[in-house]
Amino acid sequence: MPSADSPAATPAQLPAGIDEHSLFRSLFSAYPDALLLVDAQGRIVLANPAAVALLGYSAQELASMSVDALVPDSIRSRHEAYRDAYGKSPRARPMGTQMDLVAKCRDGSEVMVEIALSPLTDQGLPYVVAAIRGIEAYPRVRQALQRARYSEQLAQLGRFAVDTRDQAALLARIPEVASAALEADAAVVFLRDGVQGDFRIAAGVGLGSGEQVGDRLPDRPDTPPGFVAAQARAVQVADFATEQRFVVPPAYLAAGWSSGLAVPLSDRGSVVGTLAVRSRRALRFGDDETRFLESLSSLLVTSLQRAHTEDALNHAQRLEIVGQLTGGIAHDFNNLLTVIQGNLQVLEELPAIAGDTYGQQLVAAATRASRRGAELTGKLLAFSRRQVLQPTGVDAAALLHSLTDMLRRTLDQRIRIDVDVAPRCPPCVADPGQLESALLNIAINARDAMPEGGTLSFAAQACRALPADAAAELGAEARPLDFVSISIRDSGAGMSEATRERAFEPFFTTKELGRGTGLGLSTVYGFAKQSRGTVTLSSTLGEGTVVTLYLPAAAAGPVPELHEPAPQVRVPRGLAVLLVEDDAEVRSVMQTFLDALGCRVSAFASAEQALAALVPGAGFELLLSDIALGAGMRGTALAALASQRLPALGVILMSGFSAELLDAQHDTHPRWELLKKPFGRLELAEAIGRVLANEAPQG
Repeated sequence: MPSADSPAATPAQLPAGIDEHSLFRSLFSAYPDALLLVDAQGRIVLANPAAVALLGYSAQELASMSVDALVPDSIRSRHEAYRDAYGKSPRARPMGTQMDLVAKCRDGSEVMVEIALSPLTDQGLPYVVAAIRGIEAYPRVRQALQRARYSEQLAQLGRFAVDTRDQAALLARIPEVASAALEADAAVVFLRDGVQGDFRIAAGVGLGSGEQVGDRLPDRPDTPPGFVAAQARAVQVADFATEQRFVVPPAYLAAGWSSGLAVPLSDRGSVVGTLAVRSRRALRFGDDETRFLESLSSLLVTSLQRAHTEDALNHAQRLEIVGQLTGGIAHDFNNLLTVIQGNLQVLEELPAIAGDTYGQQLVAAATRASRRGAELTGKLLAFSRRQVLQPTGVDAAALLHSLTDMLRRTLDQRIRIDVDVAPRCPPCVADPGQLESALLNIAINARDAMPEGGTLSFAAQACRALPADAAAELGAEARPLDFVSISIRDSGAGMSEATRERAFEPFFTTKELGRGTGLGLSTVYGFAKQSRGTVTLSSTLGEGTVVTLYLPAAAAGPVPELHEPAPQVRVPRGLAVLLVEDDAEVRSVMQTFLDALGCRVSAFASAEQALAALVPGAGFELLLSDIALGAGMRGTALAALASQRLPALGVILMSGFSAELLDAQHDTHPRWELLKKPFGRLELAEAIGRVLANEAPQG
């Protein structure tokens, strides 16, 4: 036998009956990556089926062309020079791991690839094997994009739920959205009939041949909907063929269903039905899909409640419905956005993604989608008057001049902008940023009403006697207050009476599809009401529109700057932080943020666990806690106890539910910071800086 030091090992012998040429052809054809056999002149000699699928050419077409034809025109000359140099010194080489490589397909499109070159000259063959792999989305980016798409689907369905008055249409839409978003083969809504003691299929898509809308199943724990109702929580089915927890109907197996997911429809603690999806693929559904389906079920139940009572509601009551709808899902939705945005921020900075143009594009797309989701939630909260405001004295003249300077640079030059502020106009009491946003929303609507140009006029003045319609809208709150009126007038197309009646309704819009969400004026309405003011609208077709905000006047005194510069903050390295968050994914994102800021973090899922760690000598300097912590102690109570044990402890409370933050503003220590989800690492760092500044000894 040859020794280990022999200069060359004896090639392994193929098993008897296997032809080397046939084996090569079989491996070449079956290889999952695209393979091209290229000669010394750069001509393609052979291509495998994966190359045909990736590049769009037939095998015969590829076998008669130069590899240069697969290179984009802009870099073809450089590629020819590179190929000539490589031919003089061929060697095995991977390409595309540290640079962007693009292959040109038959239809002219381009695909990002990685390439590995393997010369066969060592075997005495004048060829090079080029292995080409199409780069697909990175798994974490793909997951972030999927979550962003879920958020977008929820936003679109929310609009439909508010607009429609047809309960049957909403029921039919829910399984369509669930099936499309989750790429499920079937989706079905079961509703409980308490009188007959069974479940009825109220709506569904992709149902098997043995079931249809209107069918009924017994309300027992051994049926699929009965089991979910008895559990009162989400149920995942890995394989219907082996499921033992309930009796699987034969129709499921006949239809080829493999995996499934179902969530209860809960109305005030009582299960009124279930929402289920099914797939012919095994292990199809996970935690992200469960959260999305739970959000759908919450939206469906809330909308069904509205459908039962809407006939008895007047116009003002219909406006309040959206606040109830939003408040029910805001916390979970903002937690989801916190996870999405936090992971995207971390992902964007990973070395593997930082130098990858395609990966950065995917991250940027997901980030934009998640921000749209956050903006939509913020607008709904503004309408429902559950946003967190920071009112102060605002100089209307300074605000209007600043805003109109910006509008002159950005609006159509055919739109003339005028400003008229009455002498000695007092400051108004409002959140400056939200007031500016409200005026901008009105200005954008005015711009859209003047496609051929026109005049946009801003005016402000003191107002001691409100017009009758404004006084009636404001009620008793109007009597003891002086007001500042800020009006925006346009010379545009105006509104019909029917449009004017619905102008402040959320999601109502006369713009074409894709030009607006219908939330602009509704957020103005919510902002004005929450600021202890009101808003009126007058309009005539062909004569333009006037929108007027009435806001409380500030008491005499100096007016602070409209936008005070944010202080530069630096988080001390090694800051000992006690993190308390019951959502595991949000907790992970917060820990990642704190680690990046150089903090030492101890993380817990409940207030009770955190209290056990608050022993003498623990050395914690900051508490970062969610307000809602599941079934146990709330974050506000934890902060109070923690502050008693460690008086120097800084406190930051966070929540995705604005009503909690509004309550906390009134009930917590003035030095505690409140953070609204979703937020990024910079906002967290600024909050930490403010807390540490407040806790620092004065003098």
